[in-house]
Amino acid sequence: MDLQGKRAIVTGSTSGIGLGIAEALAGAGARLVLNSFTDRAEDHDLASDMAKRFGIEARYISADLSIGEEARNLVHQAGGCDILVNNAGIQHVAPIESFPPAAWDRIIAINLSSAFHTTAAALPGMRASGWGRVVNIASAHGLTASPYKSAYVAAKHGVVGLTKTTGLETAGQGITCNAICPGYVLTPLVEAQIPDQMQVHHMDRETVIREVLLERQPSKQFATTEQLGGTLLWLCSDYAAQVTGTTISVDGGWTAL
Repeated sequence: MDLQGKRAIVTGSTSGIGLGIAEALAGAGARLVLNSFTDRAEDHDLASDMAKRFGIEARYISADLSIGEEARNLVHQAGGCDILVNNAGIQHVAPIESFPPAAWDRIIAINLSSAFHTTAAALPGMRASGWGRVVNIASAHGLTASPYKSAYVAAKHGVVGLTKTTGLETAGQGITCNAICPGYVLTPLVEAQIPDQMQVHHMDRETVIREVLLERQPSKQFATTEQLGGTLLWLCSDYAAQVTGTTISVDGGWTAL
């Protein structure tokens, strides 16, 4: 994959899935903008390190994606983009009747509304150049549901709907929009849950992974950030030029059930 000269923005990209996708894009030669809501020296150092390792241009831009204006300004500060990866997301788990309204609002804002705002800001430049790729990182929960995750499930279903609409509005313009729907991915955030689950369920590590975390993932294996990065690179390729407005599940068979 050769993405030399292409400008890519990856939201929520200082760790986990976002960082893995950013590294895949960097490895393909894309000029990269990393993003999170913090503005620490280590955030900028992460971009500098990636630039050195991959021999690319890379920078970090802070933006609070719960604020629509900041989401749009992220794209403007980056000078537009050829590839937009909407990955930023947060989670909160609670029954609907006790789900904090502030948590609902923030999850919808970051997981769904930010993708609308960044896409709206990025599309004019993509149309002007006649080429663009919008990839939304949704979730298996964009296609199915689980209890106690009302805001997350609603937001990810919304991301899938936004993906379809964007694909229709840009069809035939050299632009595609698709959603990747991961199941459980082994990230530092998931890794940190394992010891607590071992204690709660009185199980060893492998049993917790197989019977608790991956209960709904038939393969009983985590997806990896490298697999998600590879899927995204394929979507950016000419091989996927007629793939738009759809979802690609990387969930070990979860949504086939």
